[in-house]
Formats: sequence, C-alpha cells, structure tokens
Amino acid sequence: MNLQKRCHVIDYQILGDDIQVVEITLDPRETVIAEAGAMNYMDSNISFETKLGDGSNPSAGFLDNLFSAGKRVLAGDSLFMTHFTNNAPSRKTIAFSGEVLGKIVPLDMQALGGRIIVQKDAFLAASLGTKIDLFFNKRLGSGFFGGEGFILQKIDGDDKVFLSVGGTVITKQLQGEKLLVDPSCIVGFTEGINFDIQFAGDLKSSLLGGEGLFLASLQGRGTVMLQSMPFERLSRRIVAASGVGSGSSSGSNNSVVGDLIRNFT
Repeated sequence: MNLQKRCHVIDYQILGDDIQVVEITLDPRETVIAEAGAMNYMDSNISFETKLGDGSNPSAGFLDNLFSAGKRVLAGDSLFMTHFTNNAPSRKTIAFSGEVLGKIVPLDMQALGGRIIVQKDAFLAASLGTKIDLFFNKRLGSGFFGGEGFILQKIDGDDKVFLSVGGTVITKQLQGEKLLVDPSCIVGFTEGINFDIQFAGDLKSSLLGGEGLFLASLQGRGTVMLQSMPFERLSRRIVAASGVGSGSSSGSNNSVVGDLIRNFT
C-alpha cells in the first residue's frame, strides 16, 4: 500500500476519563473532518462546511463524490461530512465528542499500516486526506448473520483517526490464534485479521443464556479493538428495565425473541 504522506498533520489531547472529548489543535489552513453533530466547541476563525464525502480526493467531481458519499448511506451514516478549517494566522483549537458513554481512541494510521476496518458507528473525526469507504466482506454469512458484515467501514490514511468506543476499549494483538466475540463488541481490526460469523454451537445455551445464536470469529495476525459496552447492548438493557413495549415483567424472554429477530433479519 502506498503510504506517501497525504493527510494533514494534527496535534491533539484527550480530555476526561469516561465520557471523553478530543481537543484538536489546527495550524493555519489545516482541516479536520468529522461526523455531523460531533463538534463540542471551537475557537473563532475556524470555519466549517458540510460536504459530500470525506474530501480525500480534492480533484474528484460531483458524481464521484456523490457515489462515495452514497456508500456511506448504505452503511447507515449521513451523506455528508463536516470539514473544519483554521482560517486564522495562528493555531486554533476545536473539540469533538462521541455519542456513546465511553472512550475516544486515537489511532496512528502509519503505525497500523495505513488501513483499519471499523464498525459503522465507530468513526468520529480524522485529519483531512483520510479516506472512508464501505468495506465488503467476502464471506456471505457475516453479512446475513453478523449485523456488521456488510456495513463495516474501511479507513485509509497516514495521520490521526479518532474512534468513539462504548465503555472500555480492549486491544488484542493476535498472532494467528482465533478470537470469538459478540459482534456488537467489535470496534475495528487491521488488515491481517480475517472476519467471519459462526454459529455459537449450543442452541439451548444460546437461546436461554442470552448470548445470541452467532459469534464473530477474528483470526490472523494484527490488532483487534473491542468495546465493553456497545450502545446496542446498553439500549436493550434500558428498554428491558423500563418495561417499554413489554407485556410481562420478564425482560429476558423479550431479549431472546429480540435476538432471534435481529439475527434473522
């Protein structure tokens, strides 16, 4: 892969312990891109503009940008991204936060080989020049049963990328072994990791234990990042505890039915 430097080089600091903010310092004319609605605060003289796509190819025409942005819509994201540029002659600061209760993870893309695959809700912000595209898994089963299989995102770049993670982030370095994970707990993984979905094995335990029928299989050599409290799991527990939409006091039975419906749709 060609790692010729193309991204803006940005400085940052992470503020807070659990519900974090990333504060990015931009040099004059530097730009950072972010998901719509992620900005917390910024200095004056930073302009922002909503654009189609990630801006990684400045020479791309309208149709190319529309096609690229359209793939983000397939992944459940917005058609647009926001570009923030420092128009002042001095350094200025802008801050972003995620939509989940957890951590912000800074990634050095050069240290990761210039590419990482992430689940669709993980991306928060990145330096201009970072390319964000849809990732198609070659294994059909991961798309039907994994929930994340056909809506993973591929991020290419050579500077900083920031991910929003639910709960605590756990980083695993695999050396060829296989790791089985709840699919919703996956944040991302590097190119050397093969991702697939497999049947959990014991139908009775899967249904009655609440673990679901399918597990994500991650195997190979590279980095895997996991989250301890994905938003999907948190939202299920809140709904079950509140009794909303429940005709009985048993939240576990409704959870099992919900898991069955999710796994087969």
